[in-house]
Amino acid sequence: QVQLVESGGGSVQAGDSLRLSCAASGRTFSSYHMGWFRQAPGKEREFVAAISWSAGNTIYTDSVKGRFTISKDNAKNTVYLQMNSLKPEDTAVYYCAAARYGSISANAARYAYWGQGTQVTVSS
Repeated sequence: QVQLVESGGGSVQAGDSLRLSCAASGRTFSSYHMGWFRQAPGKEREFVAAISWSAGNTIYTDSVKGRFTISKDNAKNTVYLQMNSLKPEDTAVYYCAAARYGSISANAARYAYWGQGTQVTVSS
């Protein structure tokens, strides 16, 4: 089992950067694919980015490609989401999630463990 705790959210201006962190408990963190999802007010949770257990593969939703970078440090049991050139439409609660089996996926149903979320607010 994995417990996840996100941090690094905040309120920024459009064009600014933030780095989200997700610290994981458990000794098998290196075996998990990790994902970031977000949920804006009144909207469904949506996929943002994912990284394979070995950190060899990554996928992104189109709206963040070229602006966001997901990375994973297995030695620190932490996954990061570097967010650059933030836009007001990036405003949401950001969640990290862990999936043990299969390949990395944008499907939230594939992720068994979720953090509590961290708020990101981008003003214009």
